Amino acid sequence: MDDAETRYGHGGGGAGFARPAHPAHATGASAIEAQGLGKKYRRGWALRDVSFRLSAGRVCGLVGPNGAGKSTLMGLATHMIRPTTGALRVFGSAPGSMEAVLHTAFLTQEKPLFRRFTVAETLRLGRELNPRWDQAVAEGIVHAGQVPLHAKIGTLSGGQRTRVAFALAFGKRPDLLILDEPMSDLDPLVRRELMTTLREEAAQHGTTVLVSSHMLAELEYICDFLLVIANGGLRLAGEVNELRAAHALLDLPHGGSAPGPVPDVAPHTVIEAHRGEGRPGVLVRLGAPIQYGGPAEPPTLEELLLAYLRSPDAPALIAPGARVGDIHDILTRDRQKAVTA
Repeated sequence: MDDAETRYGHGGGGAGFARPAHPAHATGASAIEAQGLGKKYRRGWALRDVSFRLSAGRVCGLVGPNGAGKSTLMGLATHMIRPTTGALRVFGSAPGSMEAVLHTAFLTQEKPLFRRFTVAETLRLGRELNPRWDQAVAEGIVHAGQVPLHAKIGTLSGGQRTRVAFALAFGKRPDLLILDEPMSDLDPLVRRELMTTLREEAAQHGTTVLVSSHMLAELEYICDFLLVIANGGLRLAGEVNELRAAHALLDLPHGGSAPGPVPDVAPHTVIEAHRGEGRPGVLVRLGAPIQYGGPAEPPTLEELLLAYLRSPDAPALIAPGARVGDIHDILTRDRQKAVTA
């Protein structure tokens, strides 16, 4: 097959294969682990010196401006791109290995589907290509959107096609689902409906989700973990609650009505002094305990993300739960797996 096979499945008869044992459901397992990861093209570095750990079972929002390196990171995780430097592992396996491919599903913004296939034929294709296909899960997602099984893909609306693509992705029963702007072309009501489907399916099956999106408010609705990339580097990584708790939004002098110097907020670190649209204030990374209320409030997720995206010179923050060991740890585990295999 073409792109549809590459993105949605791995060749092989559906019913005749047993899913191999996998560490995805082990306590504390890493779904994705990267150390010193980089990709360089002729025009320069698309991604450079990126290190993080995404624990299994998380729903992770991948955020950044256009050209920041988000699609490059997803391409590296799915073996569609080879790294220039560093290492990345998917549940401890190299991207592109049989083990990683069997446990990963990747849905791109284009959502490649065969337009002349019916919905039923599309689901049958998923069943034939994927060793652990779950027909009930796939049909449940389709039926929830009242998409007729006999309808051809080319006759469906954008929201219906996205729902069928979701059905293929979840029908594979992946341990890791990677989504690259899958709902950017949909209206807000359909996006929220599919976000709910995504959240419920991921929770029910324990699926780790890495979703790239510019819809910051909607990420707050489904995500419990964040990766923020800008200018090819990792700016922010960690659990949403942990990252929010590490910051505060302080009142600006005079309510932010007049421009002026940023006030001294030691021992805290200023990320951004914002006087524009939204709540005016000084977003700080806390250097000491602080009492919320009055002049200090916790930032919303959107305020936190926008501040880091607007302040490229602010120091990056990789929370403890998102940190990894030395690259030699990853390579040593690879050698140990090769010996014991």
